[in-house]
Amino acid sequence: MRAMILKEFRELRRDRRTMAMLVIMPIVLLTIFGYAANFSVDEISTAVVGDSADAVESQLPDLFVPLDAADIPDESPEDLVRDNVADVVIDTSTTPPTAYLDGSSLFMAQTADAALGRLGPDAITIDILFNPDLETSAVMVPALIGLILTFIGTIITSIGLVKERQNGTIEQLAVMPLKPTDVIIGKIAPYFILASLDMVIITLLGVWIFDVPFNGSVWLFAAGGAIFLFVVLGLGVLISTASQTQAQAIQLAIMMLLPQVLLSGFIFPLESMPEAIAWIGRVLPLTYFVQISQGIMLRGADFSSLWLPFVVLIGMAVVIFTAAVLRFRRDLAPTRHSKKAGK
Repeated sequence: MRAMILKEFRELRRDRRTMAMLVIMPIVLLTIFGYAANFSVDEISTAVVGDSADAVESQLPDLFVPLDAADIPDESPEDLVRDNVADVVIDTSTTPPTAYLDGSSLFMAQTADAALGRLGPDAITIDILFNPDLETSAVMVPALIGLILTFIGTIITSIGLVKERQNGTIEQLAVMPLKPTDVIIGKIAPYFILASLDMVIITLLGVWIFDVPFNGSVWLFAAGGAIFLFVVLGLGVLISTASQTQAQAIQLAIMMLLPQVLLSGFIFPLESMPEAIAWIGRVLPLTYFVQISQGIMLRGADFSSLWLPFVVLIGMAVVIFTAAVLRFRRDLAPTRHSKKAGK
């Protein structure tokens, strides 16, 4: 028994990835989760429009951070909220002034509703847009679509090329007249089609079962989903090229998934996190798909107000796919060289 215990400890010591999962990962998760697990919102961007803007701004609690008048487009208050110019838009042309809240940002809207409600209805009226009842499901379902696609795309695809390596078929790929790009696209194409069907089914079920509104363009949502799928599927392939076994691939995939659950704004708002932790969330693809899905489904936002998350996801897709191709080419090179030498 003593010999078996020592043997297992030696094998664990050699397996650096397993040791990282057992020792380093819990510490990292505890640190990040401790800072990220905060539902409170300390600052709310506010656009105050109308002739009495200065007078109303002076009465707002410190929680509300007014935008400079020069940064506020000449649009209706509802459009300013839809385009995500500010979390709260206060129209001073009405009596009393009307505060329009973005109900698609649940925790912010709840915080703003409570703070403005203390001023009383005679001082200000509140109109919550896009999610007037502040239903949790209306905000969570669009984000869950992205989370499920992330899980499917990363976990399932990550074991793809690993199977080839474990089964010995990687050598067959090496001698075939295929470019690394062709192999990777061939590997992710079936997963892309199946994951696209999953996205359609999940979205329809979310709208039907949880009565989540779909106020925006279906085609824009499909385009955002396709780009996001390409990112997560490419990430899965990249993980598989860096793994020798399916167990290693799954470990790396889990290490990629957990930060996206915690730091993408899916559960905890990025605005409530310390800046250093929020920056981690800003480099995660799920963060930007959540912005796209919530913006299109709840607010009916168009591309003009969602161009930034689209551009970021496209950039991520290019970088991740290029890295996957380069790593796979490096894996194929020794095999092809040995085949030629054998001839």
